[in-house]
Amino acid sequence: MYLLEFAGTDDAFAAREASSAASAVERVAPGVATARGLTDRVRGLAFTRRASDLVGRTDPDVASAVALLGAADTDRTGTVAVRARDVRSLTGVDTQRAERELGAELVARGYTVDLDDPDNVLRAVFSEGCCALGWLAAESVRDFGDRKPTDRPFFQPGSMDPLLARAIANVAGARPGTTILDPMCGTGGVLVEAGLVGTDVIGSDAQAKMARGTAENLAHALDPANSPAGLPDPGEYAVLRADATRLPLPADAADGVVFDAPYGRQSKIEGRDLAGVVAGALSEARRLAPRAVLVADQSWTDAASDAGWTVTGRFERRVHRSLVRHVHVLTR
Repeated sequence: MYLLEFAGTDDAFAAREASSAASAVERVAPGVATARGLTDRVRGLAFTRRASDLVGRTDPDVASAVALLGAADTDRTGTVAVRARDVRSLTGVDTQRAERELGAELVARGYTVDLDDPDNVLRAVFSEGCCALGWLAAESVRDFGDRKPTDRPFFQPGSMDPLLARAIANVAGARPGTTILDPMCGTGGVLVEAGLVGTDVIGSDAQAKMARGTAENLAHALDPANSPAGLPDPGEYAVLRADATRLPLPADAADGVVFDAPYGRQSKIEGRDLAGVVAGALSEARRLAPRAVLVADQSWTDAASDAGWTVTGRFERRVHRSLVRHVHVLTR
């Protein structure tokens, strides 16, 4: 079993993304989940910070955590360190005390503590009604702040932040050996994040300016010289100008489709009604891939169902007071 530590406060969405890199994900407390299986793709998750080999769970206090560790089998070799976390400050636990007392228990067992460069890190995660202990197995590569949309070669206002873009790409099935298509690619933010975890990506946009800009952004971001350490080699990319409702691609050309639909204030697209464009894009996406993720400023659940999709999840992500992004997870 594995212990997962979520980032942010939307645990349902974090769990959905985590399921792209782990099996049997189950939320057990705010910010905390368990999983039965784990892959290296956890390093590319946006809303899972860490995964650890689960030692066990107990009550959310230091004495219980020490008792749990004392009763557990430990078979680690090398030096150790303890890192404690009070998730969202829900328990008020003194994390420094927890680290000291858990460290003392390990020392009593013959381990040597190395706080600077340990061979093994014991994670003590305190949350509402629960403390979970685990030996750190993997951490996600937290470099999203280094890729601000404004720093790309091509930028337009309203670009999705890299953290959410990565999560959406993962939910859509991004991983080495797969292809992700964005038929309304805009500036290519989701494709950048998909490509950085090793996925081959295809971008398309009805506007020539956006297609050219996405190609610039992908050329820069997916250059192996710029790719983050700890992730697979970047995927290949292709960009074309085309109507999202009529793409010049064969059936099943992709493993997943993801697109950020035009928002309500853009209700007319070259004289066409937004609802018609989204409906057409959903139908075309279903022809091209077995799964999709649609992001919009409103619910398009009925339109997705009418296009033949099964809506397996819908999440709301608040951006600011006047914008809530609706994330629809669809399967064919």
